Amino acid sequence: QVQLVESGGGLVQPGGSLRLSCAASGSIFSIGDMDWYRQAPVKQRELVASITAVGTTNYADSVKGRFTISRDNAKKTVYLQMNSLKPEDTAVYYCKIRGGLQNYWGQGTQVTVSS
Repeated sequence: QVQLVESGGGLVQPGGSLRLSCAASGSIFSIGDMDWYRQAPVKQRELVASITAVGTTNYADSVKGRFTISRDNAKKTVYLQMNSLKPEDTAVYYCKIRGGLQNYWGQGTQVTVSS
């Protein structure tokens, strides 16, 4: 049974930073892309950042230059470093890991940016 456990969310003031982590437990065959999504109230879930198995990254325009995605393949973990946070970054953040033909999702972690 594969489980993804996220951590690092919380309340932060505008301009602050947070680092999210998503660690997978269990056996995952052929780990591929790792992604971070977010969903704000009454909005659709959107892709924030992705990283391929060889380290190629891609970001939503709204977070370019502020967020950095990285991964540790040995630990089956993906990270999202978030700097210069804005109130509009407030959302539940979800990680997704591709393993073979399967997509595995984390349970979500709340990020709230407010003064």
